Amino acid sequence: MRSHLTRHLIAALFCIPIFAGAHAARTNDPAGVWLTQSGDAKIKVSRCGNALCGRVVWLKEAIDKATGKPQLDDRNADPSLRSRPVIGISLFVGMQEAGPNKWSGKIYNADDGQTYASSVTLLPSGNLNVRGCVGTLCAGEEWTR
Repeated sequence: MRSHLTRHLIAALFCIPIFAGAHAARTNDPAGVWLTQSGDAKIKVSRCGNALCGRVVWLKEAIDKATGKPQLDDRNADPSLRSRPVIGISLFVGMQEAGPNKWSGKIYNADDGQTYASSVTLLPSGNLNVRGCVGTLCAGEEWTR
């Protein structure tokens, strides 16, 4: 009985560093589903090669009240894209690694149909800071998992 208990304890001790390492890797990885600061959308962030991808996977108001149909990307500058649903749209464009826990590229804003210079930073708090800029004017928000 005692040797069984000893074997289980030793096995458990060997597992601790593995789980601790997995947790550390998760907290330094932006991959996951993020809720926007306003709570109106969830974005699935994943790595795609050396880049960072972000796709709309949920909307608080997924149905357009005026049409009773899914929200469309009707403000897109490209008329051929205005009939696509917002859910599924890729927001990050060319989001390349720019340093530890930081990526830069462009972000598409479906609210106004424009694309902006952008940076994404995984903060020590675990939140994701997402900034967009037009010239020298920048604005940002923090997303939570």
